[in-house]
Amino acid sequence: MERIVYDRMAELDATHWWYRARRDILARLIQRSVPLPAEARILEVGCGTGHNLPMLQRFGRVDATEIDGFARVIASKRLGHAVVDAALPELKGVPDRSYDLVAILDVLEHVDQDRAALVSIARKLRPGGHILLTVPAHPWMWSSHDVANHHKRRYTKKTLKAVIADAGLKLHELTYFNSVLFPVAAMARVASRLAGKEGSGDAMPPKAVNTLFETLFGLERYAIGRLPFPPGVSLAAIASAS
Repeated sequence: MERIVYDRMAELDATHWWYRARRDILARLIQRSVPLPAEARILEVGCGTGHNLPMLQRFGRVDATEIDGFARVIASKRLGHAVVDAALPELKGVPDRSYDLVAILDVLEHVDQDRAALVSIARKLRPGGHILLTVPAHPWMWSSHDVANHHKRRYTKKTLKAVIADAGLKLHELTYFNSVLFPVAAMARVASRLAGKEGSGDAMPPKAVNTLFETLFGLERYAIGRLPFPPGVSLAAIASAS
């Protein structure tokens, strides 16, 4: 990703509605849909500035990887021990058969070899372990935000199912999320494209808007893992080694 993306992440990940509500939603999804032992070992691949790490630490002992040095320093402070520099798809230095949960959250879309990345991640799982992954949905929503973040693709349910199957994984759950605000996001994306003034879309909104969006997006935590969601900005999947 471009340097400015990591800078914005470090600046906004504690206060921006998207980060805050998303953490709550993913925590509920783990609680409801991922069977974890009492002393689970968890790995986050591509943790960025580490904004998900405190949430994941509620479920067990967490390790993490991040290839950007600036983000890795911040994430290591949040984690309380060193985040390792291990790139996908190889994940060199990360031990095999060691984790009950591997989280790869909005990372797979950055990787040229997404199938190989999932195959490598599956090798890190203990018997009975699971992968939690999130990706941006709907190729038609491609924008300058994807370019700035060095995305290789956006996924559909069909293409995400296919890469999970091609990696030899068993799919347990696949759902859209960020569905409540999807009409707003879709209209904004289309309007910006027609006006020829696409922005990155990650700026901090006014406080009242930030609070409103966090509240609306956050409502999804009550239904995630329980009810099917209509189309949303993102997809989440839970898979395991076959």
